[in-house]
Amino acid sequence: MIDAAELIDNDFLRQYELKIEDELVKIEYSLQERKIFLTKLIIPENLFSEDFQNEFIILVLKNIEERNLSVVPTSPEIAKFIRKNRQYKSMLPVGLRI
Repeated sequence: MIDAAELIDNDFLRQYELKIEDELVKIEYSLQERKIFLTKLIIPENLFSEDFQNEFIILVLKNIEERNLSVVPTSPEIAKFIRKNRQYKSMLPVGLRI
């Protein structure tokens, strides 16, 4: 359902965006030094499923990894995802535990 080519890093609005079925799915962020704070996950109700949410988070984390940034998940949903998927814990800044 999600294609990596559709992911947009809208740095003006500071959010990752994905347009699906005329709906906008997004993760808002704040960039400070070499850290990206993922502050808010917004998925329209008619698109929401846990599988879709996880797929979107993975897509965003891959983009962040390519940019060689550390991730600080302040959004509860993203923090929960990283807790469950230990392979992404290496992207956290040194000393940060979630």
